[in-house]
Amino acid sequence: MNVVTERIIQLCLLVLILGGWQLGVTLGVIDVFFFPAPLDIFNQLITWVVDPGFYKHISITLTETVLGYIIGTGLGVAAGVWLGLSRSAARVLDPFIKALNAIPRVVLAPIFVLWLGLGLWSKVALAVTLVFFITFFNAMQGVREVNPVVLANAKILGAKRSDLLRHVYFPAAASWILSSLRTSVGFAVVGAIIGEYLGASAGLGYLIAQAEGNFDAVGVFAGIIILAIFVLIIDRVLDVVESRLIKWRPNAAEERPA
Repeated sequence: MNVVTERIIQLCLLVLILGGWQLGVTLGVIDVFFFPAPLDIFNQLITWVVDPGFYKHISITLTETVLGYIIGTGLGVAAGVWLGLSRSAARVLDPFIKALNAIPRVVLAPIFVLWLGLGLWSKVALAVTLVFFITFFNAMQGVREVNPVVLANAKILGAKRSDLLRHVYFPAAASWILSSLRTSVGFAVVGAIIGEYLGASAGLGYLIAQAEGNFDAVGVFAGIIILAIFVLIIDRVLDVVESRLIKWRPNAAEERPA
């Protein structure tokens, strides 16, 4: 099955789902109070898009998401590589890491609001906590999965610790790290949205919370679609980054048998 055929099938499935949904609403089978008509949701999206003030909400949520994503990823990769290389430090910190990871992140949201206020950084902090542990565990495991033969050969050839990090450890952990980056995108968005739910004057989470408070299912569904588009765009960016960083990995076409 080629790419064009796959895209046609995907488009047909989308039309079938939306068409069946709209037909169910028209026939009265689906209650619009809980599941509004797709056309109403589309009209709400158009109303938001043509409103210049809507882009302020997008920019705030996007800023919170990107900052939480970058900071959480950076800290997670750094801590994961460090503890992956230092087994003794990992054993000492293991109970503390497990205890922190066991804390529900939603519980931390009010604490961050108390510490950092209702502004940008309380949302960023919550997003960081959601992203950190995903990248941390993947980076640590990726470093520990380094082939000992490759590592020994690099040391025999005179590679220093910095050379090992650059040419052995990071390439070996790259696929682990990039897979965690893809997973953590949604968690960064969730962190920003939950923070805006608890207290904010702008942002997509604020718009969804307003719509929910007014029992406006159209606004809630429209906000969810915008968030989904956010994640899809970031995921596409990660596809490009992954293809550039992991050039040695064969693509799907090369993996198929002749």
